[in-house]
Amino acid sequence: MTILVFTLLVFSSSAAAGLLGAVTGLGGGVVLVPLLTLGFGVQIHYAMGASLVAVIATSSGAAAAFLREGLANLRVGMFLETGATAGALLGAWVASALPKGPLALVFGVVLLYSAWGSTRHVRSNMADHSEGFARRHGMEAEYLTPNGLRHYHVYHAWGGLGVMGVAGMLSGMLGIGSGAVKVLAMDQIMKLPYKVATSTSNFMIGITAAASAGVYMARGYVDPGLTMPVMLGVLAGSLVGARMLVAARSRTLRNVFAWVVVVLGLQMVYKGYLWGLGG
Repeated sequence: MTILVFTLLVFSSSAAAGLLGAVTGLGGGVVLVPLLTLGFGVQIHYAMGASLVAVIATSSGAAAAFLREGLANLRVGMFLETGATAGALLGAWVASALPKGPLALVFGVVLLYSAWGSTRHVRSNMADHSEGFARRHGMEAEYLTPNGLRHYHVYHAWGGLGVMGVAGMLSGMLGIGSGAVKVLAMDQIMKLPYKVATSTSNFMIGITAAASAGVYMARGYVDPGLTMPVMLGVLAGSLVGARMLVAARSRTLRNVFAWVVVVLGLQMVYKGYLWGLGG
């Protein structure tokens, strides 16, 4: 395979990952790392470095569209990101000391749990009131539905912040935006509408990824020849995905999310097991 063919294949695959990441709130990184390691044979630490830079691009491309459409909740996102950023710095430091086998196993388990969590409650569980902290800090908002604007409330803000610390650590450890955990926290714990959760997640993941990307760059795990086509592909896909999300059905998004991450999760667990046996 020539360098040109490799670059084009990586670009097109990354565009598909970026589109999926934008419409599901995953950020693309959760698909990119298995794609690069399993499909293109990239060493997992370099795949994580490229993924983190691409996640920043995804967030930059999609978040602007989500804010313009009124889907992303800026106040909620900035509050939760304080916990996610602290976790990301810790996770990046831990990942630099781990071999690829354990990292792949952890990645696979996280994916499988995310798939299970996304389908455990398929009906809307929006809160009928906001807790005091969220109300005092103006976290309540509205979002556009096919039937017009709909007001929503914010519940368990501090519980969501705690989960974001875990999400940030996973981001730093695995080279992803940890959008899967962020979406589940906002959807299941904070009772936000699913579209608002995915949109706010897309806004947040770039900040989380930037916190840990510097650690990977300092360790030499960001290869420009790999990172550039990945970043451009994900950015192009995320811009298309951001427009698709406005008209997409929440249940359809959950199902797409679940099936994709189940397949990738099983593959990563299997590969992690083989890599562990191989030392």
